[in-house]
Amino acid sequence: MKTLSWKHIIVLLITVAAVIHIMPTVNPALWPHKKINLGLDLQGGMHLALEVDTEKAVESTVERISQELRNSLKKEHIRYTGIDRVDGNKISVQIPEDSKQSFDQILGKEFKQLRLISTVPDSGQIHITMDLPDRETIQIKKLAADQALETIRNRIDQFGVNEPDIRRQGENRILIQLPGVKETKRAKDIIGKTAILEFKLLDDTHDVNAALKGNVPPGSQILYEIKVDPATSREIKVPYLLKKGTLLTGAYLTDARVQIDSQYNEPYVSIDFDKKGARLFERITEENVKKRLAIVLDNKVYSAPVIQEKISGGSARITGNFSPEEAHDLAIVLRAGALPAPVQVIEERTVGPSLGADSIRKGLMSMIVGGILVVAFMVLYYRLSGLIADVALFMNIILIAAGLAAFQATLTLPGIAGIILTIGMAVDANVLIFERIREEMAVGRSPRAAVDTGYQRATLTILDANVTTLIAALVLFQFGTGPVKGFAVTLSLGVISSLFTSLIVTRMIFDYLLLKRKTRTLSI
Repeated sequence: MKTLSWKHIIVLLITVAAVIHIMPTVNPALWPHKKINLGLDLQGGMHLALEVDTEKAVESTVERISQELRNSLKKEHIRYTGIDRVDGNKISVQIPEDSKQSFDQILGKEFKQLRLISTVPDSGQIHITMDLPDRETIQIKKLAADQALETIRNRIDQFGVNEPDIRRQGENRILIQLPGVKETKRAKDIIGKTAILEFKLLDDTHDVNAALKGNVPPGSQILYEIKVDPATSREIKVPYLLKKGTLLTGAYLTDARVQIDSQYNEPYVSIDFDKKGARLFERITEENVKKRLAIVLDNKVYSAPVIQEKISGGSARITGNFSPEEAHDLAIVLRAGALPAPVQVIEERTVGPSLGADSIRKGLMSMIVGGILVVAFMVLYYRLSGLIADVALFMNIILIAAGLAAFQATLTLPGIAGIILTIGMAVDANVLIFERIREEMAVGRSPRAAVDTGYQRATLTILDANVTTLIAALVLFQFGTGPVKGFAVTLSLGVISSLFTSLIVTRMIFDYLLLKRKTRTLSI
């Protein structure tokens, strides 16, 4: 009796926990907790296929090495007449012949990763061409795709999408499914923004109008600030002549958040640097008081304020006539970090919620029709025992739904198919038990003895069948993606709940009837 009491308590606790977990899905007002997440095919949303431009990552690396090489030659006072990135991923260097030995020493000491392609003497000069070895290039591309995946995952997490499906496909593609997302353009902007933040000084010594006519001074560049005229809603491009050298980048950012300017009541993005970034920013502002410092994001100027005094503390602000949503999205991409290379949308699909609602209706209709047929068959064929199996079947569905809500798994259309499949498996287990009980009663055993022997003989067979199915479901979950994973989740939950209901719940009901109610006959 003591063991039976513990069974009662366990079943009661599991039942209460299951009901609590499915209440928010049935009526959120009753218990405002987590609902069952619906997949892209059931609630609609956004499907994107992105391609990471990994060649750009290699070009950026070569550009960075070129700059480092330039700095090293200056530091060691080695003369050179030109250092340029040519043909995409190659570095071309021109040095006097008498500097060749010193240049080789710098290469051997600090730039061992560079591969020498050609050395051509020409009128007292040496033209040297170098690039990165193939293994290094492949590694840079792989790291760029991996980092892009993580950056996009961080941005989507901060955007607030439940159960996004983000995964690599091939070497440089990323598939993204965002269930429930209706603001597709906004989501696409957040995902696709490269978000390379740079601080650059304005070139005040040259005329920007002359530069616009084609006379851009060496070491300077023209970038634009995009403004929107509130009266006409037209974009206005304001040109700035900037020095090419980047004084500080977003690599030193630790936080970015939206704040409201108390004077103009406009949102702006406040950014914080780490210790090294704070020291750099303090030095930059100290050395350039009364000069204009441009804040550039993805080659677009957001603001170019005049530095009034040295700024210590490691904080700055980005202003730019933002709407609250634009400021919020900018803070997200800055917090998540810059993409190592641009991404391009190569496929975009939007699944409407009406299609999802239609799928849910048809799926539920399948479950209801199938359930009614199974319930009716069990009652007609096994009479009272069939009713017990139906109770277990109903509880089985509740447990699966509760498991989906508790683990915040995503219910997809294949997942509904998995639930329907487990309904059949749950009934099959009860049929196996009932047939064994019938065999025992046919040879003259009492109902109590027939139930004991029937469960003993059927348990091992049921365990064999369900455990092998559970193993297959776990393999599907581990290696499957998207809808296949959703099917594996519901199948796994269905197998576990089926074992619980068919071997414990139904047995507890039989024990109650035979021990407590002293039933002399068994309707089966």
